[in-house]
Amino acid sequence: MSLADSDRELVVEELEREPTPAEAALFENLWSEHCAYRSSRPLLSAFDSEGEQVVIGPGDDAAVVALPGSEDGGPEEGSTYITMGIESHNHPSYVDPFDGAATGVGGIVRDTLSMGAYPIALADSLYFGEFVEPRSTARRSDDVDHEHSKYLFEGVVEGISHYGNCIGVPTVAGSVDFHPDYEGNPLVNVACIGLTNDDRLVTAEAQEPGNKLVLVGNGTGRDGLGGASFASEDLAEDAETEDRPAVQVGDPYAEKLLIEANEQLIDESLIESARDLGAAGLGGASSELVAKGNLGAYIELERVHQREPNMNALEILLAESQERMCYEVAPESVDRVREITERYDLGCSVIGEVTDGNYTCTFEGETVVDVDAYFLGEGAPMNDLPSEEPTQPDTDLPEVDLEEAFEAVLSSPNTASKRWVYRQYDHEVGVRTSVGPGDDAAIIAIREASAERGSANGSSGDGRETGQGLAISSGAAPNWTSAAPYEGAKAIALENATNIAAKGATPLAAVDCLNGGNPEKPDVYGGFEGIVDGLADMCETLSAPVVGGNVSLYNDSVTGPIPPTPTLAMVGTKEGYDAPPLSISPETDSTLVLVGDLTLGTEDDSAADEARLGGSEYLAQFGGSDAFPTLFDEPAAVIDALADVANDASTLAVHDVSHGGLAVSLAEMVTDDAGLEVSLPVSDDADDAAVTGTLFHEQPGRAVIQTESPAAVAEAFEGIAPVTRLGQPTADGTLEVSAGTHQLSIDAADIRERRATIERALE
Repeated sequence: MSLADSDRELVVEELEREPTPAEAALFENLWSEHCAYRSSRPLLSAFDSEGEQVVIGPGDDAAVVALPGSEDGGPEEGSTYITMGIESHNHPSYVDPFDGAATGVGGIVRDTLSMGAYPIALADSLYFGEFVEPRSTARRSDDVDHEHSKYLFEGVVEGISHYGNCIGVPTVAGSVDFHPDYEGNPLVNVACIGLTNDDRLVTAEAQEPGNKLVLVGNGTGRDGLGGASFASEDLAEDAETEDRPAVQVGDPYAEKLLIEANEQLIDESLIESARDLGAAGLGGASSELVAKGNLGAYIELERVHQREPNMNALEILLAESQERMCYEVAPESVDRVREITERYDLGCSVIGEVTDGNYTCTFEGETVVDVDAYFLGEGAPMNDLPSEEPTQPDTDLPEVDLEEAFEAVLSSPNTASKRWVYRQYDHEVGVRTSVGPGDDAAIIAIREASAERGSANGSSGDGRETGQGLAISSGAAPNWTSAAPYEGAKAIALENATNIAAKGATPLAAVDCLNGGNPEKPDVYGGFEGIVDGLADMCETLSAPVVGGNVSLYNDSVTGPIPPTPTLAMVGTKEGYDAPPLSISPETDSTLVLVGDLTLGTEDDSAADEARLGGSEYLAQFGGSDAFPTLFDEPAAVIDALADVANDASTLAVHDVSHGGLAVSLAEMVTDDAGLEVSLPVSDDADDAAVTGTLFHEQPGRAVIQTESPAAVAEAFEGIAPVTRLGQPTADGTLEVSAGTHQLSIDAADIRERRATIERALE
């Protein structure tokens, strides 16, 4: 580790002396891109983070949002709060996929604990290189290491499932995407939802000089040293061996004890403020805690409980050992905190106290750090980087037979079943999950805090049902944002909102994880600017404030930069926990309708029967390029209408139309007991391009609805979006599609077999 020359000059000017080795290391980590957001912070003001439902927005360990409790949708006194946070663990997951992914889960859960909340749900969005040979010869390469991508994929999923299952927090939602540009740098983004209320709320802002700083949890070791700076540079070719010490090692059983101990500490109002130990370890957590309160600290580093002998001051300060929390505790409460932590077999050290002076650390009687806490945490200068706006491709559409196109798109890993992944996650622990993974969005039941115990947990049955459901959707679409960063990011926000609306919920708030390559490359930074602005604009349009998030840059390796990847985790609320299923009902006295455009004209509308296929899985499979699809003029109205229709008694099934287009959505709705007979209104002389365009374009915001009252659906969307009758269900479990003279027929068993791509590749 080394402090950049320009940064060292600023530090020397502020301190009026050379920094000590420990100070230099602290500045190097806390002023890194990973901690200080030096390249991204100037862009983040684009997000609207305010709203009557927002209790705490960006800047804390997690955001806090009040669930609707009044007629106007805002919080009432005594409202139930949820916390929302999202974290990336990208570089560590490349170096060590199991521990890198596992500790990503642990970190975002501890961010939830820091707010006085109990973690109730996880959502993971994962991005890997391909390990199934692409159909298009244009995308095949002898340099692609499919086995390594498969190794990373298996290790990450195992790490997430192991940690999440052990701590008893259900993984209920997420996404998995594959793209060749993730081969040298996979992405692991994990979101967590917690439950709390006003009485239990804690922040990461130190409150009062004289209060004690107490470190609780596992002993400090040497794992994770320099993790923040490691996450702020491109992955080197030898990263898997050279950077292994920068990856933390998790202990989920200790985390479970920490969750329950934290719950009791909050129950007894023993915590004044809290911060989990993540990036930059104790130095990062303790200095940020006091800096937010415009205060200082005095810490004796030798008091930190350690699991390895002979650790020096720098190691104690910067180690990113997991399962640790830093609490501010009133002096009179310290003994009770120690009693509780001992009961849970957790380490507990009173390491110092809050002061009204500098952030000062001593080690064995020697002062090793003496700096202004605010300057340490907020003094990093922002980068002013050049950017280039991405260019739009020319249209170059491949001519592909309908059956060949359907086979390729349906069996692509991006649109295939992800059951191999989510079946490894316990998504029902806590008995809150009403709709789990594999659907458009998850739904979990919300319980009030117990009146007797004051706890938000409710896992022992002490929380009363509120009758309110929380819908959760998380993901991105690298094909979309590769084709058009700004438009693709807008589409991602709309897609997540559509997933929520398909379950009858309306958007409440969102958090984002903005992943990009090396921002010092103008074209990469231009793409990153595009995804920030795209998410910001659509979320504002949808009245879904972006209340927090994470930025991960320098996701660049010897194989090149990743696609700009704006993962969005969005929540919505609804009355009740029931939702229309994704699968079709065999009820034959019903009609299947499509909400949204059946076809999209080219930009000049000279060929109205051709779709704009930019960013589609169809083009990913067969090569070619096209303009990105247009979006609805009134997307918020579409979402509101879709949620209303989904909750209507005449609605039997709802499924959004997105990745893979209408063809994949129809295939996913078919079961062994219920099929579909669909007739697309295209002319008999329509060619392959027109038909494949209709079936495979990916304009977001659309949905297929099975309804007993198609007229009511048309009325609900009048003046908002077109509604097209597609056909009706059958009882034979077969998908029959006719489009002019083109015919397609496939039964449910064949659909399952074609969509089992991931399972086959891992056998």
